[in-house]
Formats: sequence, structure tokens, C-alpha cells
Amino acid sequence: MTDTIQTGPLAWTQLVDLASARLGGKVLWANDDFFAGKENLLKPERPVWKEHEYTDRGKWMDGWESRRRRTPGHDSCIVELGLPGVVRGVVVDTAFFRGNYPEHCSLEACAVDGAPSLDALQGEGTHWVEVLPKSQLQGDSLNRFEIDSPNRFTHLRFHIYPDGGVARLRVHGEVVPDWPAILGRDGEVDLVAVEHGGRWLAASDMFFSAPQNLLMPGRGVRMDDGWETKRRRGPGFDWVVLRLGIAGTIRRVDVDTAHFKGNYPDTCSLDACVAPGVGQEGADEKHWASWAWREVLPRTKLAADTRHVFHVEDGKPATHARINIYPDGGVSRLRLWGTPTPEGRSAEGLRRLNALLPRTAKAALLECCGSPVWARAMLERRPFATPGELYAAADVLWQSAGRDEWLAAFKSHPEIGERRAEQAQSATEQAWSAAEQSGVEAAAEETRAALLRANRAYRDRFGHIFIVCATGKSAEEMLALCEGRLANPPERELEVAAEEQRKITQLRLQKLLA
Repeated sequence: MTDTIQTGPLAWTQLVDLASARLGGKVLWANDDFFAGKENLLKPERPVWKEHEYTDRGKWMDGWESRRRRTPGHDSCIVELGLPGVVRGVVVDTAFFRGNYPEHCSLEACAVDGAPSLDALQGEGTHWVEVLPKSQLQGDSLNRFEIDSPNRFTHLRFHIYPDGGVARLRVHGEVVPDWPAILGRDGEVDLVAVEHGGRWLAASDMFFSAPQNLLMPGRGVRMDDGWETKRRRGPGFDWVVLRLGIAGTIRRVDVDTAHFKGNYPDTCSLDACVAPGVGQEGADEKHWASWAWREVLPRTKLAADTRHVFHVEDGKPATHARINIYPDGGVSRLRLWGTPTPEGRSAEGLRRLNALLPRTAKAALLECCGSPVWARAMLERRPFATPGELYAAADVLWQSAGRDEWLAAFKSHPEIGERRAEQAQSATEQAWSAAEQSGVEAAAEETRAALLRANRAYRDRFGHIFIVCATGKSAEEMLALCEGRLANPPERELEVAAEEQRKITQLRLQKLLA
């Protein structure tokens, strides 16, 4: 394999455009789009020029253009990303805007999942973060700005100073999906779909169109909406290396040659592997050629303009795949249907935790352990390279937190058999507490009454609630533990309770990632 085209950490322009209308991106609001509509900003097509085209408001322009500002201030718009993710760079394209482009621009971002209203996005409750300070623009140019932020965002606020026109806004980054929502559905998932975080790493050739198209939603709409190589005049074959959005076991392969009729590949095959360092923050993917690739789909005949479905019996986990086409040609879409592995779920859960904005990450950590000092210390340790590193840090920081923080954490739990804690709980904490104490639900009334008495006696003796890692324990077991621990000296009991909280924290961190 030769003539490698490979992306790396600095090749952010090769990453998917998170804001593209093709992926569901929308301009929700603009304070002014008098000359040209705000929706043009996110069109996937390149901007065009029409020499003698005019509207009743002025020259027709393929972009977003505000009127000439005669008062102080500047113009702006709010963009909903089609896919949430970490933004690595933006391209502010001022194509054909020469005497009417803005002098400067800036960019803010926020993370609000769901479908927030415009009022909510513009309200004081939404925390906007500056990701691109006020920066100079050139007219009729591709203005590229690298973004240095580790956080996952869902919306952008784009400012232009003071007014003018921008043809396109490209927001290149890495998708960080809402895996709890995706994995809550029944059935298999497309492990390599762009909306699930799949992306291409390297390709032998991309002369006519880009490998990223292979992973886009829906079927291809035209021949250029796929991956097509030039005609091969020598020996060999063409290929693309792909990173799965989540590690999983591939069960089914879809190879769609839609619109490729006289230029489809004669045959194809698929290889897969588990890359070294998978699940680690910043894992090195430059040396993919030396990985232990295995054949998942043997070389198989293809047909023109056809969706091919191949069931595979590989049965092993994969983090990366490589599609090979012989000898050359075009493929519209590739789907790798399968089941995420537990390790894949944990790795993606950790990636999401690392990418959360600080206040959101702190809230998630406090749901695992109610000590503010512990949660702040965990925030300072981010990013965690592996789940194991996260769990180890949690233990070390908990042991060093000390008495006051241990007691603070205890207040975030309801007493055994009760529903409310002394400290307000989130909906997630309430659900976790209920599941952890599920052993009480089937207990006899006499046992529940005895638990209530034991809880009161415990609080009277030690000054805090009875803490036990209740997962998997019956009401009778918890009652016996509470009565037995009443005999402990206070200082010894505090250490026992802290150890139980440590166990609870570890289990909740695992739930957070999974």
C-alpha cells in the first residue's frame, strides 16, 4: 500500500463539518440577514457567483449578508450544530465578498443537549464560552482558525464586526455522540457512522471525492456523494482506514455502490483490528499499517448501483476497519452494523466526561460522590487517559479528602429504606439510589421497621447516616450490618463508612461511563 493520504492532529480541515446542514446543522437566529439569508451559511456546497443576478434588495449573494450598520454594535447569529462534538477548527469563507466582508469575527460556544428554545439559548442560564477571540478576516478568502478547546459543544454564536457578508461557516471537529440515547434503542448500531463518531484516518486515493462521504447519513444522492478513486494503471488496489465511533463486534457489512455504474469496484474486502492503546486519550494512530489486521469479509464480488449486504461471523471486537476495493472505483456508503463492547462503552463514556464543560462535569462527578472538594480535585485531573486511571484517581483523592468531606458526601444519600437525602439529589442520583437499595423493596414490614430503628440508633450514636454499599444486598443483610457496626468506636466507624462510600463511588463512576 502506497501513496498514503493521512490525517493527523493538525489536519483538522479533514475532520467532519459539525455544523453542515447536511448533518442537521441550522442557523436558528440572526439579528440581520437583509441582503442574503442566514441559512446559506451552512450549505454543504461551495459558494457560487452569479454575475448579473440581483434581488429586490440588492446583489444576489450566496452567503449570509447583513445591511450596512449605521449604529454602534455588530451582527451575530446562533448556530445549532448538526452533531455535537469537540471543535478543532473553523473556516470562515468570504468567497465573492470583496467590498462587503466583515473586518473581524469571533466565536462563542455552549453545550445544551435536547432542543433548547431560542429564549433559553439567549437567556442568562446558558453559559457561553469564547473559543475564538476577535480575529481579522480577509475578503474573498478561506479564513482558517484553529480552535484550542477540549470541550464538547452543541451550539455556536458567530459574531461579525461590524457587518457584512460571509459565504460559509465550516466547523470541523470530532463528534462526541449522546451514547446513552443511542444505546437505549434496541438492535445493532452502525459502528462507523459519522453521527456515531466514525471517521477516516488514511486512504490510498481520493482523487474524485472524499472518503468521509462513505460514513454520511442516508444513501448517496449523486456519484460525487461517495468515495471515488482515479483509474489505477498499475498493480495494487485502493483502500480506506476507518476509526469506529465506538469499539464493537461487527455483525453485518453494507457496501452501497449507488450511482456508480461504469466505475464501481469489481470486488471488495474488509479487515478489522483492535488498535494498541484503544480507549486512551490521544492514542497514536499514525502506525496503523503495523497493527494486527484480520480479514472480516473476504474478497467478494460487487455489482453496479447496488446495496450489498454481507453477514459476517468474525465475532471479535474491533476499534478500526479497512475497506479494500479492487482494483479501483467508487463506493457510495459503508455501514458496519454491530454491537458495542463494554470496553467500547466505557471508553466513549470517558471521552464524553473528559469533554464536558467544567460545571457540567463537576455536576456529573458530584452525582457519584457528594464531596465538592473531591469533585474539584477530579476536575483538575482531567483528561483521564483510561477508565482505570479515572478509578484510581477517585480512590486516591477520596482517601485524602478527610473527615469533613466524607461527612459531606454522606449527606447526598438517603437512609436505607428512605427516598430522600438530607442534601438535594438529581434525578440520576435518585434513580441510582433506588436501584442500589432495591433489596429493601421486597422486605417484610417487620424488617423495614427494624431498619428504621437501626438507622435512628446509628445516627444518634455517630452523628451521620448509616452508609453501606447496598448494591446486591438484601434488607436483612443491611440490617445485620447496621446493628453490627453500632458497636464500633466512632473514629473506626467513620473509616468503615468512608470505605463504603468509596465502593459506591466506584460503582457509580462505572455507571457514568457505561
